[in-house]
Amino acid sequence: MASRRDERRPTVDAGRPRNRPPLRPWQIRDRCFNVRRHGLDPVEIRAFLHQVADELAVAQTALVAVQEENVRIKNALRAWQSAQSTNTRYR
Repeated sequence: MASRRDERRPTVDAGRPRNRPPLRPWQIRDRCFNVRRHGLDPVEIRAFLHQVADELAVAQTALVAVQEENVRIKNALRAWQSAQSTNTRYR
């Protein structure tokens, strides 16, 4: 049985809480955690955060490239459609 809370619209959009900008690689690299006795190895945590930040930087760069390509293709399609509609009027 689903609760009322489950029926509400999710508060997360694309895996990220609303009204919060996306994480930047430098934010991941600079993140610090409190280390307690018998806790996690800080060097291992730092290495992992750097790896995640590097992968995020690559993904963000690829996203920008895809978005730019998308705009270029849409503009080319609009130009082609305009040319086609102009050509069919004068036949």
